[in-house]
Amino acid sequence: MNPTIAALADRLAGFDALVEVGVGRRTDLARALTNAGARVTATDIHPRTVPATVSFERDDLTDPDHDIYVGADAVYALNLPRELHRPARAVAREAGAAFLFTTLGNEFPAIDATPETLPGETLYTVTTGGRTPAGERRRA
Repeated sequence: MNPTIAALADRLAGFDALVEVGVGRRTDLARALTNAGARVTATDIHPRTVPATVSFERDDLTDPDHDIYVGADAVYALNLPRELHRPARAVAREAGAAFLFTTLGNEFPAIDATPETLPGETLYTVTTGGRTPAGERRRA
């Protein structure tokens, strides 16, 4: 497994139910998480093929179907464009979920987020009042 995907999977492994926004054609992380026992729903604005262990829902973060995110412990995104940082944080916040993401290239987050250096990537975490990896509720 790619070291970056392995590090991201390790970081997200404590969440039971996750939603990946903007999955595109990159399904390695969703697959690794489901292989570790998590429930993962992948979303994208376009229809995508995902592993059989991953659920897929077509969704647009700028006009989201909030039902997709109900029950999620974490919402995460890889290579999330700046213009989607606020909408992704909003769906996570409404669901009471943690929000973690990586940016495109060397972009900085458009929202307040705590960076964490992982092999080959910086993962940003946003305090949403959501859950922490063990499903424990965070204080708002």
